[in-house]
Amino acid sequence: MSNQPDPFDEIVDAETDRDPDLAVIEAGSRTLRAQAGSRQGDPVPARPADPEVDKALRAVEADLATRWGETKLEPSVARISALMDVLGEPQRAYPSIHITGTNGKTSTARMIESLLGAFDLRTGRYTSPHVQSVTERISLDGAAIDAERFIETYNDIKPYIEMVDSQQEFRLSFFEVLTGMAYAAFADAPVDVAVVEVGMGGSWDATNVIDGSVAVITPIDLDHTDRLGETPAEIAVEKAGVIKQGATVILAQQPVDAAQVMLKKAVEVDATVAREGMEFGVAAREVAVGGQLVTLRGLGGEYEEIFLPLYGAHQAHNAAVALAAVEAFFGIGSEQARTLDMDTIRKAFASVASPGRLEVVRRSPTVVLDAAHNPAGARAAADGITESFGFSRLIGVVGASGDKDVRGFLEAFEPIFAEVVITQNSSHRSMDADELAAVAVEVFGDERVVVEPRLDDALEAAITLAEEESEFAGAGVLVTGSVITVGEARLLLGKG
Repeated sequence: MSNQPDPFDEIVDAETDRDPDLAVIEAGSRTLRAQAGSRQGDPVPARPADPEVDKALRAVEADLATRWGETKLEPSVARISALMDVLGEPQRAYPSIHITGTNGKTSTARMIESLLGAFDLRTGRYTSPHVQSVTERISLDGAAIDAERFIETYNDIKPYIEMVDSQQEFRLSFFEVLTGMAYAAFADAPVDVAVVEVGMGGSWDATNVIDGSVAVITPIDLDHTDRLGETPAEIAVEKAGVIKQGATVILAQQPVDAAQVMLKKAVEVDATVAREGMEFGVAAREVAVGGQLVTLRGLGGEYEEIFLPLYGAHQAHNAAVALAAVEAFFGIGSEQARTLDMDTIRKAFASVASPGRLEVVRRSPTVVLDAAHNPAGARAAADGITESFGFSRLIGVVGASGDKDVRGFLEAFEPIFAEVVITQNSSHRSMDADELAAVAVEVFGDERVVVEPRLDDALEAAITLAEEESEFAGAGVLVTGSVITVGEARLLLGKG
């Protein structure tokens, strides 16, 4: 027998700042067995090829654009509850896995979706924001809802939306309408399970009219501090609202104060808890061509040599969280002491895609897109690109939103960017390029900052810098700062 220390035991030993008595350890949930059709691919959808369909989709998009955007909020679930009531409570037609946290929610949701689909469950996934098309937000069977179905769903519930609008102090917001569409589409499909990502926070988020049998909390960090709180603990209070009576909580690694808030809430509502680093985690990982090879310790046992076609340690941790969530959904860890079928797990993870998350969209030079938009996300992306790509010289292209901690974001990338091209995207929320450049000069120094307000010019400048000298044949470009920046760059670079 080997005398080598167990990597997972080392993780547990490192968790000395956790209090194991704050919550119940066992994790469990209901088991669902259902049949599903064949799995679809999960590309980022392009505009509809049919001019009439494209025209109809643009009409819906224009209609949605008349509503409050996602940055204007009136913290209440009254409006979405009223819509669910007149629609006949479609969100009660299927069990749900509810995901909150600061970073990693969408990637984790995609992994959960892939795992559930591999076990022949019909899935609905609701995530935000979108990379290129609003239809991405609503997924059925692993693929974005098609434009025709998106239009049909909107038109079907539009009379009910208008009815609720007339009865409320404020009209339903853009996000609330999309949430209603998602829940209606899932009931109509019908799906066996919905995987739902919160838009912001938890308690008053529009998605929080579901009772998720599994609540997933990805890592909490500082973001949207003007609305959610200025410390991880304050933010955790809001996000803990997704933890419902008797649910199972899958808790990723957290700041201690945030973890304490979550565990206290779990105790209050008699929820069971499984914590990364204690009940589950990443036992081992190594860089592999096109991603990484991981061994995960799940609630039911160990899953060895899983290929994950995503880059960065943070994605391995997202995978551990996703696996534990699916195990809990199937009752493993409480009702059953076993592992899920290994081959099915491997195939599911091998098929995962997460557009705009350290995504390679071009070679010679290599151009990578990452939707990081806060300091914690930037640190994870910087670590991931350093570990997985080994560029001899890296040029950054950064376009950020004005309400973000841009200094902290830029400081996270300063050690790995040889130069940075500052730009802006087409959103009204985008920070002015000159304003962002002023901060960048303070972080990088004037000689390392280039300003190109147009994103197409910024991409061209960055690629030129990467190709500038033959000795830097291993140079690359990282486009980051905002999901919108990444989505627009993706289109400019011929994707979607």
